[in-house]
Amino acid sequence: MKILIADSFPSSHSESLTSAGHEVTLQPELDSVSLPQAIQANEILIVRSTRVSESLLKQAEALKLVIRAGAGTNTIDKECAASLDISVCNVPGANSRAVAELVMGLIISIDRQIPNNVIDAKQAVWNKKKYSIARGLAGQKLGILGMGAIGFAVAERARGFAMSVYALSKPGRSPDAENRITSSGIIQIDTQDELLETCDIITLHMPATETTRRMVNREFLSKMKQGALLINTSRGDLVDEEALIDAMNNRGIRAGLDVYDNEPAAGDNTFKSEIFVHPSVYGTHHIGASTEQAQTAVADGVLAIVEAYINGKLINRVN
Repeated sequence: MKILIADSFPSSHSESLTSAGHEVTLQPELDSVSLPQAIQANEILIVRSTRVSESLLKQAEALKLVIRAGAGTNTIDKECAASLDISVCNVPGANSRAVAELVMGLIISIDRQIPNNVIDAKQAVWNKKKYSIARGLAGQKLGILGMGAIGFAVAERARGFAMSVYALSKPGRSPDAENRITSSGIIQIDTQDELLETCDIITLHMPATETTRRMVNREFLSKMKQGALLINTSRGDLVDEEALIDAMNNRGIRAGLDVYDNEPAAGDNTFKSEIFVHPSVYGTHHIGASTEQAQTAVADGVLAIVEAYINGKLINRVN
């Protein structure tokens, strides 16, 4: 089987594919211009953030399987792939701990102004009075929108900081999920408006779909508490950035963001964005899943998908 890996991937796992008898090409530097030529004879394409467009799929005559080394598949044209009988599979849940850790890191950093502390220290500025102002996390109300694997991982960590955790009640949730919510001490609220009005911090863990795009709009933000905190480590296009900037300027909303609308696809790039440099934003570089532990777990999942495919089965097909 000819396999093209078009993003960074652990060398140990690419070597495992080679040892299994596959012809593996590892080219993490590929982009939308160079990928069409590189894909030609390959039957399996493995990607992380690289876009897999309709035009690319139509040029990939040998392609039978696209594997997203991660959970989100919004960068892959799944409908076009299905029409061409190309399967798209992903690896959900493997990076949930890493993303949850970053969520908590952003919350703590904003509460204690850690980045600003460090910047001033590096410039020999001592300002203990300014940086001694912090609310602390115990007792704060954290609202989680999206109770998948990452949402649960965030809830577990937040409870460890003695925070009160809230989520939306959802008809049709599995008994296992309901039991997990109850045993985790998560308080369920009936409506999103009530959740926004109740919580001091809102964290988003939703996929990018037609119904969730720009869900954080002016109306959403107007329901949040004055001075509340918004965390987004899921998808940039969930947020209307203009509306968020207005809420930060006029309602004291603060944000911890790891994802942005129209963020660069390449790992090294320039990014001119008003929200990225806004003083009320602590922004990271879409690194939520970028820990060694998470990448190893995701790579294990990719290998499992390849092995299953060779044996005539599909794991986690999303199209």
